[in-house]
Amino acid sequence: MLVWSIIQAAGWPIWTIILASVVSVAIILERLYSLRGRLVAPSNLVDDAIQAYHLAGAGGKLVEQLAAHSPLGRVLSAGLRNAASSREVMKEAIEDEGRLVGHKLERYLTTLGTIAAMAPLLGLLGTVIGMIEIFGSQSPSGTNPQALAHGISVALYNTAFGLVVAIPSMMFYRHFRAKIDSLLVEMEAQAIRLVEAVQGVRNGHQG
Repeated sequence: MLVWSIIQAAGWPIWTIILASVVSVAIILERLYSLRGRLVAPSNLVDDAIQAYHLAGAGGKLVEQLAAHSPLGRVLSAGLRNAASSREVMKEAIEDEGRLVGHKLERYLTTLGTIAAMAPLLGLLGTVIGMIEIFGSQSPSGTNPQALAHGISVALYNTAFGLVVAIPSMMFYRHFRAKIDSLLVEMEAQAIRLVEAVQGVRNGHQG
C-alpha cells in the first residue's frame, strides 16, 4: 500500500520510469546468467578440443560439437574448419568468428545503456510536470494547498525514481562491458593455443 501511495503521489510520469526499471532488471538478470565464465569460455574446452584433434583430426563431428557447445566453442570450431590451411588463415577465421561472438555477447547492452542515460531525463520530465502543477496551484484567490502538495510530490518522486533506476543500470552496464572485454581476451588466448597445437601437429607431420 505504501508503494502504491507513492506511485499515486508521483503521478503519471512515474509509469515511464517503472517501465524502464522493469526492462533494466530483466536485462541485468539475463546478462548475469548468460555471461557466466563457465558458459561462455569453459576453462577445459580448449584442452579437450586439442586432445580430440590429436586423436581424430578436425572432423565434421568435432567441429559441429564445438560450435554448439559455447561461444568459445564457436571460435575454436572456426579455427578447426581451417585446420588444413595456413596459420594466417586459421587466425583470420578465428578473428572473424570472434567479432560475431563478441557482438552476440553485447546483446541488450545498448538498451541497458540507453535506460541508464534516459532514466534521469524521465525523472526530469516528471520534475518539470510537477513544477507546472505547482505554478498551476497559484490563483488570484490564493494557493491551492492540495494542488501544491501534489506538484511537489510529482517533482521530487520522479527525480528520485529516475536516479534510482539510472545508477544501478549504469553500474551494471559498465560491469558487463568490462566482463565481455575480459571474456574476449580469454577466448583469444585459448584460440591461439589451439592454433599453435594444430599448426605444430601439421608441421610435425610435414617434417
